[in-house]
Amino acid sequence: MEAIALSPAGEEIARRRLTTPRDYVASLDAIAALVRELERAADAAGTVGVGIPGAVASRTGLVKNANSTWLNGRPLDAISSSGSVARCGS
Repeated sequence: MEAIALSPAGEEIARRRLTTPRDYVASLDAIAALVRELERAADAAGTVGVGIPGAVASRTGLVKNANSTWLNGRPLDAISSSGSVARCGS
């Protein structure tokens, strides 16, 4: 799992990488933690985009065909166990 913060001009501000958790809730927690860490590094809140192998069904908003199988049938926009919102777009 990798995250990057970009300036409005597209320049890299910060980048973080970690081992992808093999669990739905742990994955949301990791996404939320990466967003918080990069927002601190950038000293600003940002827009979050998520790329995954698979797709988010437009009708249901649920992940399908992901090789991270613990995400299948689940939403990416969700509250992590820490109470943070994993603000993910498809």
